[in-house]
Amino acid sequence: MDSKEYQLLDATDLTRLIKKKEVSSEELLDAAFARMKEVNKELNAVIRTRKATVYQEAKSSKSAPFSGVPILLKDISQSIKGEVLSSGSKLLKQNIAANDSNFVARLKQIGFLPIGHTNTPEFGLKNVTEPEAYGATRNPWNLDHSPGGSSGGAAAAVSAGIVPVAGASDGGGSIRIPASFTGLFGLKPTRGRTPVGPGVGRQWQGASIDFVLTKSVRDSAALLDYLQTVQPEAAFQTPLFEGSYFNVVKEWNNQKLRVGFTTESPVGTSVSEEAKQAVTQVVQWLEKEGHDVEMCRIPVDGYQLMHHYYKMNAGEMNRVITGLEKALQRELTSHDMDPFTWVLHQSGKNISAANYSESLIGWDKAAEQMMEYHKKYDLLITPTNAHPAPKIGELTPSAYELERLLMVNEQSALEQQQLVYDMFLPSLTYTPFTQLANLTGQPAISMPVYVTDHHLPMGVHAMSPKGREDLLFQLAAQLEQSDLWIRTDQHLN
Repeated sequence: MDSKEYQLLDATDLTRLIKKKEVSSEELLDAAFARMKEVNKELNAVIRTRKATVYQEAKSSKSAPFSGVPILLKDISQSIKGEVLSSGSKLLKQNIAANDSNFVARLKQIGFLPIGHTNTPEFGLKNVTEPEAYGATRNPWNLDHSPGGSSGGAAAAVSAGIVPVAGASDGGGSIRIPASFTGLFGLKPTRGRTPVGPGVGRQWQGASIDFVLTKSVRDSAALLDYLQTVQPEAAFQTPLFEGSYFNVVKEWNNQKLRVGFTTESPVGTSVSEEAKQAVTQVVQWLEKEGHDVEMCRIPVDGYQLMHHYYKMNAGEMNRVITGLEKALQRELTSHDMDPFTWVLHQSGKNISAANYSESLIGWDKAAEQMMEYHKKYDLLITPTNAHPAPKIGELTPSAYELERLLMVNEQSALEQQQLVYDMFLPSLTYTPFTQLANLTGQPAISMPVYVTDHHLPMGVHAMSPKGREDLLFQLAAQLEQSDLWIRTDQHLN
């Protein structure tokens, strides 16, 4: 298959070619590995491959909706039985997965061929992908810049044309942030919509959900049709969508939408003119298309919500590190992990059960406030990111900042919680808009609609009520046909 053609086609197109027998799954694998060889040395998007086994899997694959289409998986939560899953951590570089995750098992059932794992920051904690274990992943649009995180390797791989679709996950914007930075479409589905586990049914207390990064809206829609589930053993579930998301994209109607928008950061941080202009262009397009649009305010205390979010992060990392200490039969130190991981682990020791529970109540209050918002508006439009993609290393702590982080145990519990907020503030300044949907459980998307003067893409973000991905697909399908949408060949060479 012609390399340029392969790089441009989405999974839906490739599936059609396979079914018409115009291309074989082996030829698609050849194209994927050839493109990987061409660009991955610079990008560092893919950290491990399955080249030795995936061709055999292609020979034995049965007819399924996406039979023979190559896919990459994220090196956290998306496990393959008998293969390494390290979660971006040097502590887990030899960790062998005991099972396929339910998400990966379902991807295999519908025909995808996993060809490897993509880079992610340690334990998925950052909005850039620069783990000590594997090094920095770079943005295909500009190698000096980050593709974001935590699904940064996945985004770079899809944006560069290695695969048409890559597995990703989103616990605070980790699908939508890199989608915005690399010119892709990124959906975080409703909490409980897609498979989890085995054994991790809460995934950051429901903040995190597995899905994919795609070039096209229709690929995300088709994948959600096949991946949506009511999983009996999972902690969170949502009713199945009775229609077809793919048909929503294919046959979208001209339903008038009620849209509120804002470019004001929910935590009072700066928002670039590029981000504001991206939203302004979409708002003007919405008005031209006949939708009801007005400026609004997000009805949630964003600063307080982020404190609730970080308490969960701290508690979760304390649990993870404590579990690793038991497994390794030794006490872990700051030298064993990223400083951010260390600070969260240490501060997590001092969060009481009552304090943790109170923070989850804060999530529920935010969900209630957003449901009130959606009685008036179908959608909330904001920037996806407040600023274009940061440069590689830009968000690495300085020597002074690192020293302060490593002194975490000399501080009180309240001081530690403030330290966590301050630690993440430079990153949060880039991405203050995405976490709300994770804590309320709502679906949200990033749409590739803007390119800065420095040739860096930026997305516009939309949220809908729980269970209403169809509204997001309707909006994205319309916008995808406009001149605002970034085309997949705009930066490929």
